[in-house]
Amino acid sequence: MEAMGDGLYLRAEMMADGITERELRALCRTGALDPVRPGAYVAADPTRTDADPVLRHWYAVQAAVRRLGPATVVSHTSAAVLHGLPLWFPPGSAHDAVRVQATRDRRSGARRSAHVDLHAAALQPDEVVAVDGVLVTSVARTVADIARTLPFEAALVPADAALHRHLVTPADLAEALDRGGRRKGNSTARRVIGFADGRAESPGESLSRLAIRSARLPEPTLQHVVRTRDGRSWRVDFWWRSGVVGEFDGRVKYGRLLKPGEDPGDAVFAEKLREDALRAEGLRVVRWTWRDLADFAPVAARIRSALTPS
Repeated sequence: MEAMGDGLYLRAEMMADGITERELRALCRTGALDPVRPGAYVAADPTRTDADPVLRHWYAVQAAVRRLGPATVVSHTSAAVLHGLPLWFPPGSAHDAVRVQATRDRRSGARRSAHVDLHAAALQPDEVVAVDGVLVTSVARTVADIARTLPFEAALVPADAALHRHLVTPADLAEALDRGGRRKGNSTARRVIGFADGRAESPGESLSRLAIRSARLPEPTLQHVVRTRDGRSWRVDFWWRSGVVGEFDGRVKYGRLLKPGEDPGDAVFAEKLREDALRAEGLRVVRWTWRDLADFAPVAARIRSALTPS
């Protein structure tokens, strides 16, 4: 029994190789195979995080494209996964992150099946690219489609990331929207694209920007470089001219800070020294985490207090 090139085992191929239904059920029951959608499986691998919804969605896309036909293009959130763009959905969101999203170049014929949302919309030749042999909407078209269909905060995350990674420019995104004419959701999408900023380096920073605006705080400068009297330079997430520093403290941040031979504890200690250096310059530092983004009001109050010290 051999997997396809993308690591998938398909029921039809396994049956052709002589695997019986009883054997297949046993492989799933014992955990040797893990179903990603009906008729498609991956082998158990202790080094792979199968609980990762992005990875599971990637496998679901690979399984779906075999059934969708050559005229179908992977789009929306599924295209974002294949392009490597981050996704985030509000807690309790009705959006199903597991469903595969695809588009066919036609005026009508959209449909929703058990595992796939098939959209019907015009696709220009330059709006379709190949990613690992799979036809996918371009990054600009993908961001535009997501901005039309997802809540503002969820659409902002991949838009910021696409700009940050220099995969698109603001002009590319504006053109992608213009091509959509009066397509449903364009007005919201224009607000997303207008607010998107490539200086945001992570989903947490993107959502923090939105939380700061929603709290009606003064707009900060992103990724500002602070130079201290000892000649060192420190780049901060958010900066207000009155000497206030805002830092989103996502755990993944420390992974990015690691140098060869360092462990996360070293990175946390280095971050403490960095904050001490900023405070020694008389700067006021406000930190927050993912948990704080769920209710940003207390953080907003701390920032507002720091901006107007007594």
